[in-house]
Amino acid sequence: MSLTSWPDAAPRLIEVAAGRAPADMVIRGGRWVNVHSREVIPDTDIAIAAGRFAFCGPDAEPMIGPDTQVIEAEGRFMLPGLCDGHMHIESGMLTVSRFVEAVIPHGTTSMFVDPHEIANVMGLEGVRLMHDEAMAQPVNVFVQMPSCAPSAPGLETTGHEITPEDVAEAMGWPGIIGLGEMMNFPGVIAGDAKMLAEIAVTQRAGKTVGGHYASPDLGPPFHAYVAGGPADDHEGTREEDAIARIRQGMRAMLRLGSAWYDVKAQITAVTEKGLDPRNVILCTDDCHSGTLVHDGHMDRVVRHAIECGLDPLIAIQMATINTATHFGLERELGSITPGRRADLILSSDLATLPVETVIARGQVVARDGAMTIPPARFDWPAAARATVHLARPLTAEDFAIPAPAGAAEVEARVIGVVENQAPTRALTARVAVRDGQLAPEPPLARIALVERHRATGGVTNGLVQGFGYDVPCAVASTVAHDSHHMIVVGTDPEHMALAANRLAEIGGGVTVWREGKERACVPLPIAGLMSDAPAAEVAEAAAGMVRAMQECGCRLNNAFMQHSLLALVVIPELRISDLGLIDVTRFEKTELILDPAG
Repeated sequence: MSLTSWPDAAPRLIEVAAGRAPADMVIRGGRWVNVHSREVIPDTDIAIAAGRFAFCGPDAEPMIGPDTQVIEAEGRFMLPGLCDGHMHIESGMLTVSRFVEAVIPHGTTSMFVDPHEIANVMGLEGVRLMHDEAMAQPVNVFVQMPSCAPSAPGLETTGHEITPEDVAEAMGWPGIIGLGEMMNFPGVIAGDAKMLAEIAVTQRAGKTVGGHYASPDLGPPFHAYVAGGPADDHEGTREEDAIARIRQGMRAMLRLGSAWYDVKAQITAVTEKGLDPRNVILCTDDCHSGTLVHDGHMDRVVRHAIECGLDPLIAIQMATINTATHFGLERELGSITPGRRADLILSSDLATLPVETVIARGQVVARDGAMTIPPARFDWPAAARATVHLARPLTAEDFAIPAPAGAAEVEARVIGVVENQAPTRALTARVAVRDGQLAPEPPLARIALVERHRATGGVTNGLVQGFGYDVPCAVASTVAHDSHHMIVVGTDPEHMALAANRLAEIGGGVTVWREGKERACVPLPIAGLMSDAPAAEVAEAAAGMVRAMQECGCRLNNAFMQHSLLALVVIPELRISDLGLIDVTRFEKTELILDPAG
């Protein structure tokens, strides 16, 4: 859906606002949620022309012509379309078009997306494809150029690398809004030339640098990171994290995704400590397709923030005007005021926020939870559907973990999963040895990272605890943040080989095997990350995956999200990569076995 710029639309907006010309649409008799003044103004009419708001006031009757579409608000609240300030579309397992189709009925009309998942697989070409699909949408999808592929140089190998030259090129694309989250925070702190070059080219383009400071240390390293240029951060998990970011001039982004529950712990910086809420933004970061279909998107985040004690008007500001202002778009979107894009939600209650009608760029795009327009169409090339490259079929031997000669038992490092949080724990455990190999038993499971970009044949093996698997089983996925090789977690090497080979066969996705049979499969043929099937179909397949994981003994909330993050070598404490086991407190490789015992 094309959109006329404000300067080009201004002559018509003036004519409509003055009552000299009819509007395209008038919404009559609503309660205007004004996020600039933080008030609700009753008995308001809204007139729209050329996809933008022309008039917001007590009487738009002179602007109604024979062809004007009139919507009776009947006293309902009229609030701006919601903005997601930080997210990764690929985490929904959907293409941009299918993701947009899923979230529009929930009132999301603006998204700021960082496609660093596909950047790790396909490089700049993958980003360009995501950007081009974003530009074709009926709502506002702004793209942040990924900054860190690899996220931790020297600790992982990606399918492609992003360079400062790539960033400079992308800054000239029309839909690029800034630089994606700067995950290599140790690099920024150390003054790494490549990271600083990416930040500099973004700042010189007058665009926003996204942050990612995944450390509890709020001392000199944090101050050095802020001085490097990142303007926001979504990795806070504590009240003091939000306070520190706001005090240092950053925007604190509080996230509620499928596996992230970081709003409640930080919102007290506003509700109890009284900090200025205009410096706080709500976002999702990562949302599974099942969450989108069944629970919602930014409407879910706003409701949750209200349930945590936040004033509804402040919560709405955090999901609208705060986000727009942060990205330099306050004069373009984020509020119901003249000249802005006509993105609006009709809702009968501010606290529970039922999304009854959604208008984007002056067109009704959803009503009562259903799209009223067809989804955008975008054709992904064949190269994007052939990204899983194994050197050969894998066998159980690839997943065996040899023990030191003569050892009957070893002490080994174990990745400890933390439910509902991104960090892991660095644990240790005594592990028995049988036939010269480690023989872990529940609650321990095996984990392997299988290289899938260059067909090197590499397999890194380790141990993980927290999933609860207690039968012969394996779960394999080509969604493996951030390098997106293949993560396989299981209790039995034979099952792990079956699962890995299955993903190579279908071009990527998620598969669950139990007692010799495939129990669930979510095909993700585009870059091994996304499907172009409707969100409901992907959510149904994902629900089957969740059930299959539970039948293997897993009781974690959103266990797949935890599974997919086990190779995220920029978030403490212990991770796995194609180069080995990674100590993320020291940012160095470490050994699986600490102490062989006879």
